[in-house]
Order: sequence, then C-alpha cells, then structure tokens
Amino acid sequence: MAKNVKTNVMRLLDGAKIAYTDHCYVESGVVSGVDVARVLDQPPERVFKTLVTVGASKEHYVFVVPVEKELDLKKAARAVGEKSVAMIHAKELLPLTGYIHGGCSPIGMKKFFTTTVDASAQEQETICVSAGKIGYQVELAPADLGKMIRLTYADITA
Repeated sequence: MAKNVKTNVMRLLDGAKIAYTDHCYVESGVVSGVDVARVLDQPPERVFKTLVTVGASKEHYVFVVPVEKELDLKKAARAVGEKSVAMIHAKELLPLTGYIHGGCSPIGMKKFFTTTVDASAQEQETICVSAGKIGYQVELAPADLGKMIRLTYADITA
C-alpha cells in the first residue's frame, strides 16, 4: 500500500469502525479484474467488480460480481424486479456515482442505488471490492459490506 493513501471508502469504513485490509496494486499497472486478483494473490472468486446498470424503468442498479464472472443481465433484471437492465455508458459513471471506470466501489456512491451482490460472496470469509480509486482495493467480510450499504444477495452471474 502506498504510504498515507486513504481513499474515501477507507475513511467511511474507518468512521463506521469496520475492519478491513487495504490492498494497493498501483505499481503493477494491471487493469483486468482477474489480473488484479493475481497481483493481490487472491483467488478470483474473492475479488469482486462493481457494475452499474439502468433498468427499463430508468432506475439505476448496482451489481457486485466476482471478477472472473460475467453479469447475467436477465438474472440481474429478475433480481431487481425489472423487465430488463443494461450496462450504463462509461461516461455516465462519474456524474452518477462519483467514481470512474476501474475505480467504482459499492461503498460511498453519490447516492444510494439498489445493490445486489452475487450470492457466491456469502461463501467467502472476506471479499475484495474497489476502494474507490484505481489501484486500491479493500478486503472485508461480506456481512460488513452489508453494514455499510443496503444490499441483497442473488444468483446474478452467467
């Protein structure tokens, strides 16, 4: 971890007194989630990516899935009670969430969006999610993520 780097996500976790481990991979230059898992020496099923979608109703939804999996849009839509959901365009991410592509965290978005985490997270002691900045991850218990944001679990991967 680069010394003295505290992301807003880390400050929020500190403020909530939630235990986490921070990880930094800035020096590695990797971008794919599977490569991030490798650099962090974590199994890919424990490293999660945060995806933002828009439903047929124009409501936005957040899905958190393992980096080696793909979001199944039909399962995702069913999980949130929508007819369909689609990924938002990258240019919409920053104004909507406050995060950029590659650094989007389910914690600390500009406003709350219905958030669904893949059910496989419940099988893990800890999971890693973005710390809100490219090159930084936080590792925490799935139950502790649920203390930070309202979430539900569902089978949402292909």
